[in-house]
Amino acid sequence: MIYSSAKDWRDAPRKKVLFFGMSGLGKTYVSNVLRDSGDWFHYSIDYRIGTRYMGEYIADNAKAEAMKVPFLRDLLLTDSIFIGSNISFENLTPVAAYLGKPGNPALGGLEISEYRRRQEQFRQAEIHALLDTEYFIDRAKRLYQYPHFICDTGGSICEWVEPTNPSDHVLSELSSRTLMIWIQGDDAHTAELIRRFDKAPKPMSYQPEFLTKAWNDYLTQNACRAEDVDPDAFIRWTYAQALAHRQPRYRAMADNWGVTVSADDMHKVRDAADFDELIERTLETRNNRA
Repeated sequence: MIYSSAKDWRDAPRKKVLFFGMSGLGKTYVSNVLRDSGDWFHYSIDYRIGTRYMGEYIADNAKAEAMKVPFLRDLLLTDSIFIGSNISFENLTPVAAYLGKPGNPALGGLEISEYRRRQEQFRQAEIHALLDTEYFIDRAKRLYQYPHFICDTGGSICEWVEPTNPSDHVLSELSSRTLMIWIQGDDAHTAELIRRFDKAPKPMSYQPEFLTKAWNDYLTQNACRAEDVDPDAFIRWTYAQALAHRQPRYRAMADNWGVTVSADDMHKVRDAADFDELIERTLETRNNRA
């Protein structure tokens, strides 16, 4: 790790961290707290995905829908209107809307082959965005003079890496540039995430092998055809399994490449001084256990 002790962290002229864990546990909350302090540059992986790597896919998908409407089709073909996504740190809906949900098209679903194609696009985009971290660390200092840096990752980072492989390219790059911090939830947090998701299911990205198994199991258990699947029902059914699938992967990432901080402790952070103190304690505790 680039900071091996509380003293290393305390004395570092440039603090560089990366947050990972399930969406909804405080990654973006703490990133915003630190950014608002004025000394931290906030690099959002999901924002980078939606603007740099999937922006054209998202816009073209919206244009394809508009082309189905004669009035809009004529305006598009004559370059009379412009269609694009209004993505922001606070509104990443265009990325989720493009990813979509598999199932019955009449219910807003995608054919499973198209869904898998978009999942692969997202996988490649997220890996590229993660590997852009070094560039943004340099850019934050060189262009904007920010002394400190946060990489705010999406929940699916664990799907594309091999956390027990010491030669994993993505994790090797990230850990050599940042202190990787797992924001760990407990059973109560998991229950709350499931409750929230059940109320408002949102598209997710999945490891291909996990998706194949979940899709086949769902069709078998519900005795239905792919074209009859209710998209929201499928992703609700899959969500708790996805949490369970990701948990050991996050843990291995923290054990082999970084540190662990509880979601409750992260939610107590109110300013940069609170965060510094929390990371000092975390590094000290980790070293005492070693």
